[in-house]
Parts: sequence; structure tokens; C-alpha cells
Amino acid sequence: MRTFRSLRKVATVAAAAALALTATGCGVTSENSSEGQSADSGPVAGLRIMVPNTAGGGYDTTARVAAKVMDEADIASNPEVFNLAGAGGTVGLARLVNEKGTGDLSMLMGLGVVGASYTNESDAKLTETTPIAKLIEEPGAIMVSKDSPYKTIDDLVQAWKKDPGKLSVGGGSSPGGPDHLLPMQLAQAVGIDPKKVNFVSYDGGGDLLPAILGNKLAFAASGAGEYMQQIEEGSVRVLATSGEERLEGVDAPTLKESGIDLVFSNWRGIVAPPEISDADKQKWIGVVTKMHDSEQWKEALETNGWSDAFMTGEDFSSFLSEQDERVANVLKALGLA
Repeated sequence: MRTFRSLRKVATVAAAAALALTATGCGVTSENSSEGQSADSGPVAGLRIMVPNTAGGGYDTTARVAAKVMDEADIASNPEVFNLAGAGGTVGLARLVNEKGTGDLSMLMGLGVVGASYTNESDAKLTETTPIAKLIEEPGAIMVSKDSPYKTIDDLVQAWKKDPGKLSVGGGSSPGGPDHLLPMQLAQAVGIDPKKVNFVSYDGGGDLLPAILGNKLAFAASGAGEYMQQIEEGSVRVLATSGEERLEGVDAPTLKESGIDLVFSNWRGIVAPPEISDADKQKWIGVVTKMHDSEQWKEALETNGWSDAFMTGEDFSSFLSEQDERVANVLKALGLA
């Protein structure tokens, strides 16, 4: 079982970090390069983590929690987190790919950016970046507003099957991302043609939340961790989650418990620009490895309901290549790539 202790505290920290960032600016040129500085020689200075979508979403939360852990554990000195949203993450991806050799910059990314690189026909691809580490996995959740007529996942599925195009499903990622792939695979699992699904894309969880609360969607598919405050308050109701196990703190069955043969997980990781030096690559790997091993990060995993999925270097590179190919094949089957 996973828990969501102190999630409001994490959200408050993330919001405070965002306000501090706004006050201090978020330029992408560092005056104090940390090239060649080892993660073993004390806190690394001058690190920047780009978030390729809006504040408040899963990437943003993960990046700000990671930066906070790095700072508190004396792994990196006040790492900067900044947002560069647009086109499902591909605006940020293009920026990263164009920053060839910039060793103090990285980008928090995940399955959503893989898909968006195809559906938005991005010239920049994740396979051009320097893989640093895969960090976490988390299940998805099927969510509705408190005023929704759907009280159970079965209620929703029965209505959805009657008229798939009438019920809109929203997600905080572009087509090809986790919030898109989950409802598409759910449709397949319950006998609905995925091509008939009315999917509405939002640029991150921060943009998706008002659509859920405002009843602009029949339902939403996203990670529950981004909406725990609303879930706890009762303004958002979770009908089912997509992991192997239930999420503690979320009063909802898994899809499998509900008789739907589907298990689905999202993942997030960190990549750096192309052509960085070996020293900078090892610096980043050293920083995230120390972060991963810290007690603060273990607590963050539990707090946010994230599953540890840590891998670095060549293992992560192989994983990225596999994910890139798999998502491309799925999108081609849907006529989206």
C-alpha cells in the first residue's frame, strides 16, 4: 500500500518555490557553471531543472520535490526549477535539444513528452537528449467531480459504451502521453473503439483541474497524487485507479478489482541536453543517485504515492528507446503519428 501523508505540505512547498522563482527570475544562462564539479565534492552549485509544462502538474511537483530534497540533503545548493510550457512539453524539449553541451541544465520529463514529440510533429526527439535517470512510476486514476452522475466505474463504463463520442475525457498530457494512453487502453479493455473516444488535452494537471471541478468533462484520467487535496476535500471523486494495488488514502478500487483487465503506470525521469561532457553527465547521475538514496526522497515517495523506479545511464537510455518505439507504434495504430 502507498500513502499520501503530508501532501498539502508538499503542495505548499511547491507553491512557495514557484513564487520565489517568479520573484528571482528564471533565465537559462548560468553565471556560475558547475562543469566538472563532482557530486562527491560537496553540494553541487548552479543546477537548473526545466519543467516542460505548467505549474501544479505532475512534472512540476516532481521537479520541485526533487530540488527540495537535493537542497535539504546538501546534495545540490539551491537548484533552480523553472517552467517552459507549451505543446505538450515539446517547447521545453526543443529548448533542451538546442542547449547542446550545457552541463548545468536538465529537464524533468516522462511518458507524456514521448507521445507529444510525435503528435506535435516535433523536430526535437527525446532520443537526442542525454538520459540521466528514471525516477518514479505512479498509477493513473479515473476521476470525476463531486457533482458527477457517475458514482462507480461501472456507471461510467455503461454510459460510455452507449455513446463513446458524447462523453469527453480530459487528461493533462497531449495524445500519446499517459493521460491519453490510459483512457485509450481503458476503452479497448471495455470494448470501445479508441478512435471513437472524445479526448480533450490539457497542458498539465494544473490546467486539467479547473475542467474537472467545472464539470467540463465527463471524466478525467491522470495521476491521483496531483489532486489529493481535492480528493480529500471531496470535490474530486476517484472511481478507480490503474495500479496493481489500491492507493491508501483513496477510497476507490483498482480497475482489475472492478472486473476490467488493465494495469497501467506512468513514469517520470530526468534528461540533459545533447553532447554534454562525460564529467557533467556523471555529475548529474551522482546528484540524482544521492537524492534517490536519501531518507528525504524515501519519504517523498511515500507522501506522493510514487513507486521507486530508479535507473540511470545506459539502462535508462535503453528504456527510453523502447518507450519511444512503443508509443510511436500505438499512435500509428490510432492514426495519430
